[in-house]
Amino acid sequence: MGLPAVTKVVQWGDSDVYKVGGKVFAICGLSGGLSFKVSPIGFVVLTEGGGPGRQAPYCAKGHWVNVGLDAADDADLTDWLTTAHALIAARLTRVVKRELGLA
Repeated sequence: MGLPAVTKVVQWGDSDVYKVGGKVFAICGLSGGLSFKVSPIGFVVLTEGGGPGRQAPYCAKGHWVNVGLDAADDADLTDWLTTAHALIAARLTRVVKRELGLA
């Protein structure tokens, strides 16, 4: 919630869903653990070769990873969520970015 222009809603059962500009960048509670958007390279690093994550159910095609909350330290989680937020925020329109104070 410390990232700019973040909103949190509860949806898809009891999952905490974090959004920027109305677009989801992280989900906590869905399929256990934390699911978040990553770059194509981040997807490979986190899901292959013994990485701490796995393909997020229903979202893997869009480069989403699911990591158990006990599988990573706070610094890694902070970095991953900051990157997920940036990836989604970058895809917002200029108008929305301006409205949210992201431009």
